[in-house]
Amino acid sequence: MFGALRASDEFSALVAISHRLGSDPLQVQGPGGNTSLKDDEAMWIKASGTWLAEAGARDIWVPCNVGVLRRALEDGATEPPEMSAIVPADVNPLGLRPSIETAVHAALDWPAVLHTHCVATIALAICRGGPKRIAAMLPDLEVACVPYVKPGWDLAKAIRAAVSPETRVVVLGNHGLVVCEETVGAAEDLLRSVSARLQPAAVRAPVDAAPSLALRLRGTGWHPAPEAITHAVARDPVRLAMALGPTLYPDHLIFLGPGCREGGAELRDAAGAGTLHKILLFAGEGVAVPAAASPSDLALARCLGDVLARVPAGAELTRLTAQDEAALLDWDAEKYRQSLNRAGQ
Repeated sequence: MFGALRASDEFSALVAISHRLGSDPLQVQGPGGNTSLKDDEAMWIKASGTWLAEAGARDIWVPCNVGVLRRALEDGATEPPEMSAIVPADVNPLGLRPSIETAVHAALDWPAVLHTHCVATIALAICRGGPKRIAAMLPDLEVACVPYVKPGWDLAKAIRAAVSPETRVVVLGNHGLVVCEETVGAAEDLLRSVSARLQPAAVRAPVDAAPSLALRLRGTGWHPAPEAITHAVARDPVRLAMALGPTLYPDHLIFLGPGCREGGAELRDAAGAGTLHKILLFAGEGVAVPAAASPSDLALARCLGDVLARVPAGAELTRLTAQDEAALLDWDAEKYRQSLNRAGQ
C-alpha cells in the first residue's frame, strides 16, 4: 500500500512543494514544519529532524500506518501506539523516525496536510486572543483555533476534538499553521493565501548591529547574529521588551534555549553556559549567537526577528509556562531532534 502512494503524481507534488516551503524562512525554519500525503491506511510524512528544504535532494520520508493511529485516536488512547505498529521496518530501510507531529497529520482526514511555522501566523498566535483574531480575519474559511498544547499525541487529540469535516485551516496557539486539502497543490495554494492574509500592513524594519557589538564579543566565543532582522530585536525597545522573558514558541526553546536573556558584563559566564542559552540580546547594540551555532540555531535566531517584526503594536503576549518548557526539554522526541542538531544533520 505504501509503494503505490509513493509512486503517485501527488507524492511527486509533495516533494516539490515541501522543498519550496522548506526554502522559505517565513514558513519553515531549519528542521521545523512537516508535510504529509495519505490514503485510508498509508501515509508518507517528513522524518523527524530533517529539513523540508532538502526534499528532492535526499530521502526525508517515512511510511506510516495511518489506520493504526486513527483507530487509537478514535478509541481515546492516552498514549500513541508503539512505533513498531506505526512504521513498517521493511519499507523504512533508512531507519528514520516519523515527524513529532505524525499523530497530528493522522488526526486530520484530508489526504494532504501541510504544517508550517509561518511567522505571520506565529506573530498573532503568541498574542492573547490571537487565534480568535486570526479566525476573524478569515471569515470565509472554517478555522479551528487550538490553544497551546504539547506537540505530538496531546496536540493530535486536541485538534481531533476541535475540527469538523469542513475544517481546512487549524491555528495552533504559540506554534503555527496547519492546512488540509484534497490535493497537495490545493493545500499549498490555501497555505499561501492564508499566510498572505495574515501579513500585517507594515512590518518593522531590520536594523544592522551596532559596530560596538563585534568589539564587545571579540574573544568571547560569541559572534553577532548573521541577519539584520535578528539585530533589530535588540535595537528596538519595543521588540526587546517582547523578546525578554519566557519562551514564545516551541522551536525557539529546542534550538536556542528557554526564552531570551540580556548579555552584559557577565558575557563570559553566559558563554560558559551556552549549551542551554544560544542567544543573547544587547540593548541598543544587537544580538549574539555562539560561534559554533548550527544552521538550525541560526534559522531560529532569524525567526525571532521575523516574528517580532510582525507582532501588533501594544499586544499582550502569551508564553510557554515552566511546565510547558520542561515537558518539551524532557521529551525523548525533542532530545532526538537536538541530537541531530548537535551532529549537524
